[in-house]
Amino acid sequence: MPIEIRTGGPDDAPTILGLLDGAVAWLVERGYPDQWGTTPWSIAPAAVERIHRYATEYLVRIAEVDGRQAGSCILAEEPPSYVAPVEERELYVRSLVTDRTLKGSGVGAALIDDARAEAGRRGIGLLRVDCFAGNQGRLVAQYQRLGFTPSDTFTVDPTGAGPWHGQVLEQRL
Repeated sequence: MPIEIRTGGPDDAPTILGLLDGAVAWLVERGYPDQWGTTPWSIAPAAVERIHRYATEYLVRIAEVDGRQAGSCILAEEPPSYVAPVEERELYVRSLVTDRTLKGSGVGAALIDDARAEAGRRGIGLLRVDCFAGNQGRLVAQYQRLGFTPSDTFTVDPTGAGPWHGQVLEQRL
């Protein structure tokens, strides 16, 4: 199954929101609502605004399989406000989501490979990402399998519904 990756933009925001909605439903079906809650991103005004802003301000990469959107990765040269900055230039994965019906197909790995290549094109030697640290560290372990090393941890409460524990991971290129 060939995976094509293209540059996206603001017109892809609905696709990204659809992928995020699918991920929320997939997590809830498996009993893991702590990561992103139970509300679809596409009906949460703050989430919709964030994705539209990201799709306008940052580099959007869209993975496609057989002509359909299979994942997205949003890259920036600065971390989100809840993550401590570093003393060097970096490329930060602001968002990474894949179509959960394609789980295990390599879409996420292809997007991370693409992020590494983008860092190389920019002459950047550090790629960072953050993720949910709960659920027995399953997502952290997935990023470790992709070559990342855990660094900082953080806690945020973005919705006022209680703390969300996160892990920052990094990869030297």
